Parts: sequence; C-alpha cells; structure tokens
Amino acid sequence: MKARVTVITLGVDDLERALQFYRDGLGLQTEGIVGTEFEHGAVAFFDLQEGLRLAIWPRESIAYDTKLNKTLPSPTEFTLGHNVSSKEEVDRVMEQARIAGASITVPGHDTFWGGYSGYFQDPDGHLWEIVWNPQWEIKD
Repeated sequence: MKARVTVITLGVDDLERALQFYRDGLGLQTEGIVGTEFEHGAVAFFDLQEGLRLAIWPRESIAYDTKLNKTLPSPTEFTLGHNVSSKEEVDRVMEQARIAGASITVPGHDTFWGGYSGYFQDPDGHLWEIVWNPQWEIKD
C-alpha cells in the first residue's frame, strides 16, 4: 500500500453542530453540507492542505455504510495532530478552539521532547493535539 491518505472522516452525532464548530469556530473552508439528497449521504468536507480533506459524517451513516454496529466512541483511540510554527500559535489555536466550543483537556505546555503542545476535544469528543515541534518546518 502506498501512503495516499486523502480524506480523514470523523463520525459526528450532530452534523450541523460539527459544521459550525469546524467552519465557524475554527475557520476551516467548506462548501457546507452536501449529499442531503441521498439517504445516509449528508456530509461536509473541509480542505486542509494540498491533497488532504477532513470529512464530518454522521456516526449513524458510517455504521450503515460499513455494516457495523454503532458503538460508544473512545477519545483515546487516536489523535489528530495539527502542527503549527510557534508556541504562541499553539496557544492561539487552543483559545480559538475553546471559544468555538472545544473542551481543553491539556493546555499548551512544554513537552518532555523539547516541543510545546496542548490537547482539546471537539464537540463530538475527537481529540486534537496542537503542537509546535522545533524539528519540523511548517510551510504555509
């Protein structure tokens, strides 16, 4: 398998609420909810970086499409890492997320490996790490 991840889909309980969080709260670009003409088709896509999109799709629709039972989510199953260019930017993004309705689980802090990071959960419990890694150059 070649590494060609192009979409990261998050299961959400309330599509409109998730749309407002990511579009209005975090400022991610989207055309809004599409696919409403199809049963289990309503979804929203956000452009992240070149060749990568974030999708939000109701958990019920994911369960239907995958033929799996909907189970209770666990926020510790995975994290989404958003790398930024400075400690100050970590703090700015964390505050933006808090104002948008996120729960801050760990405020920005110096890490044991020499970086700076913080964690928040979106309204559906997905865990995001906002991180500055001095070893990685961030190109805007």
